[in-house]
Amino acid sequence: MQAYAANVYTTVTEELLKGRQRKFIAVEQEFFRLWWDSVATDTQKLQVRYLLKEGRLEFIIGGQVMHDEAVTQLDDQILQLTEGHGFLYETFGVRPQYSWHVDPFGASATTPVVFALAGFNAHLISRIDYDLKDDMQQNKKLQFVWRGSPSLGQQQDIFTHTMDQFSYCTPSYLPFSNRSGFYWNGVALFPSPPEDGIYPNMSLPVSNESLHLYAKTMADNIKERAAWFRTNHVLWPWGCDKQFFNSSVQFENMDPLMDHINRHSDELGVTVQYATLSEYFQAVHTANLSWEVRENQDFLPYSTEPFQAWAGFFASRNVLKGVARRASSLLYAGESLFTQYAVMHPSGPIQKEWALKHLRDLRWAVSEVQHHDGITGTESPKVEIMYLDHLTQGMMGVKELMAALFILSRQNSPYPGNLEVKNKSTSQDLQQHILVYNPLAWHITTFINVTVAFPMAKVYDDSGNRIPAQILKSSESTSSYDLYILVTSSGLSYRRYRIMLETSPCSKESDCLPTYIGRVVKFDRQIVNKSKKLGVRLLPVMNECYTLRLDQDTNLLNSITDRDTGRTVKATQDFLEYHANGDVQQGPISDNYIFTSNGSAVSVSEAIGLEIVIGKLVTEIRQYFYRKETDKDYSYVMYTRLYSVPAEYDGKMLCHRLEQEYKVGPLELNREAVLRTYTDLNNEKTIFTDNNGYQMLKRQYKAYVNNTVARNYYPLVRTAYIEDDSTRLVLIGERSHGVSSQDNGQVEVMLHRRLWNNQEWNLGYNLTLNDTSVVRPVFWLMLGSKPVTSALYPRSGLALEHRPVVMLLDIPEKPSVKSWPEGHSRVQAEPISLPPNLHIQSLSIPGWRYSSNHSEQLRDILQEKQKQADPDFDRVLLRIMHLYEAEEDPVLSLPATINLKV
Repeated sequence: MQAYAANVYTTVTEELLKGRQRKFIAVEQEFFRLWWDSVATDTQKLQVRYLLKEGRLEFIIGGQVMHDEAVTQLDDQILQLTEGHGFLYETFGVRPQYSWHVDPFGASATTPVVFALAGFNAHLISRIDYDLKDDMQQNKKLQFVWRGSPSLGQQQDIFTHTMDQFSYCTPSYLPFSNRSGFYWNGVALFPSPPEDGIYPNMSLPVSNESLHLYAKTMADNIKERAAWFRTNHVLWPWGCDKQFFNSSVQFENMDPLMDHINRHSDELGVTVQYATLSEYFQAVHTANLSWEVRENQDFLPYSTEPFQAWAGFFASRNVLKGVARRASSLLYAGESLFTQYAVMHPSGPIQKEWALKHLRDLRWAVSEVQHHDGITGTESPKVEIMYLDHLTQGMMGVKELMAALFILSRQNSPYPGNLEVKNKSTSQDLQQHILVYNPLAWHITTFINVTVAFPMAKVYDDSGNRIPAQILKSSESTSSYDLYILVTSSGLSYRRYRIMLETSPCSKESDCLPTYIGRVVKFDRQIVNKSKKLGVRLLPVMNECYTLRLDQDTNLLNSITDRDTGRTVKATQDFLEYHANGDVQQGPISDNYIFTSNGSAVSVSEAIGLEIVIGKLVTEIRQYFYRKETDKDYSYVMYTRLYSVPAEYDGKMLCHRLEQEYKVGPLELNREAVLRTYTDLNNEKTIFTDNNGYQMLKRQYKAYVNNTVARNYYPLVRTAYIEDDSTRLVLIGERSHGVSSQDNGQVEVMLHRRLWNNQEWNLGYNLTLNDTSVVRPVFWLMLGSKPVTSALYPRSGLALEHRPVVMLLDIPEKPSVKSWPEGHSRVQAEPISLPPNLHIQSLSIPGWRYSSNHSEQLRDILQEKQKQADPDFDRVLLRIMHLYEAEEDPVLSLPATINLKV
């Protein structure tokens, strides 16, 4: 911001006013908003408004950031777009009409759908596979109509322009100079500009001697590019990363160059003009050509060279990916809870401006981390720390808001005040209170896990009834216990529970019911020996939906039986590692961005330990993976949980859920860790993966001359599955990963990466990914017929994404939980339950200050009424989405109708 971004907007505003022919496009709103709010003078703000009105400054995309397309989920893409667009319309009365998605590492088929739904007229991309781009160039297919969603069809088609091989930057090669061309302001220095005004890498100035040489170089490049497109108009981007921080020197060189080309157009064969993106697309549109329609294929993964597959970032900085998704989920819950409160209790004690500030802080943090160098894990460590700090601070504020809404919404005293919100239970008190909020718009039955310090607990709901629960010794601590509580909740509702702890276990289990005790059974550690005869001693572990069989000679999974169909699938799981090369002199490397397999993945373990916790409600399989058979400490852990519920509860989704939690790291240096599941499903190395949690795409294995392993990796944002003719194995994740099917019946997920290399560029920007963290991703596995899994996985993905919010609170003893008046346990008047194929994607109070009447809004901007206006707490943003793709399910894929007034 200090060295670069603020200077861009300050100097560009000044320079655009010096020549009516000059134009500029601005893309990401986060930096612009920081400049507008903290740097821009009143005069500069007036100048910006004037330039926008003149069409010489144009906002493109208009989101907070240029979001990544591979590892972001749909809801977060829409959030950051909404945040930026809301600011632009509130401040200027404009809405962007075009995209400029030039830098994300590959292009998703979901993004054109989002932009079409947002009202964009055209979409622009750049980074696609190098050999595909070359083919599209030669056949003049860089421009097409993208039909990103087969379910929505042509109603959301969008014209798409692909940048050619020169990408989004001005060509830097000059045949007449050893300095890069067209970058006259050079490279920004931090923290202060050079005293002599000479920046590194400044291009040769345009002078009488160099003018015609520059003009010929530019014209030749334009004509080369023109051969790859169907119209006479060529989009020639002038600029690149971190350019225009000193715009005066840029325009001072470009103006005479363009004038010279136009004066000698007969000789040079081209004319040139400054143009905004809207002007370019309008010129293409007037050509009135018919365009090829591209269906919902995406452009992932993206490779720039045979050994540069940009598939590593699917798994880079796994901790950041997890925190970003948890923050998004918490924001989703906080938004809906506050919206219900504001509607039901407009004069309640919670100060709405205070509440809105907390929500806006987290909106900002979740929006900014969607950047294509954010959630991707391709930033330097200090930038990652900034993202994590913004996310955690925002989460703390929203947790405080939610606690206030839970506890104080019917009290008369104003808030904010002091209310303690705990992240986990460390209390030695024998009575604890928890609040559980269901942010989904349907009834749930699920388990929550609360860590407690005592071996027995009784759990009561807000009516004083005992609740089924199970307590078991923690696998991670000798002084704590995991208390699994069976909770039920209507849509968008919360419930209170009281935990009464006891210092000693029950003498008889029947005295504790309905709290059950999990019994730990330990098995001998087994040495990995390929010569062992396997499948002889099998131990069954089951619930009502599945039977898992563990091989006692390996302590690994042997098979899974779907008890609905009776189909048994051979299945085993193991952790493996790819060994990465770190020396560029020795061959291709892996880094934050790139995954280059240096051979096949290698199993990490010589021995595997096993414990099984047997329980009435929860059965937990604990597998410990040791690098050496004599090691005392394990390197990897896998926890697999099967759930059962009493007959009077609806446990269908719980029953079909094999919950797996992995503990991975710290890794050894230059290791990329994967979990590989081997099955006898005949999937022919084909895997289905989700596009941003929105739609599923079929990924057929492709053989390449080089780097086949990496080029068959795809992003798993929420869901992936493999299948044969009748049976499907589904993986649902709560954060993004890389996923692949490298062999028949296999699916592997990249969980963690720790890398170092000596590439000069990576060292200079500290992008070597020496990530020493421990990661704990969670997956839900489902095995079953295609009809059953098709009906379950969309809702299950959301159920994992938006698990109940659990808060341990210090609640005043008086009034007691039990004696609180009826109705105080709900923010809303009635429970909410949408049809099973619908989902509330957004329920929030944005707090916008603009008028919905466009003419009125423009008049208010002219009169500067926004400065005095209060946030609008009466306007609710509601988005409802259909969960199922066309023809995915014979019933659930059908359109649904709801009455919003009921």
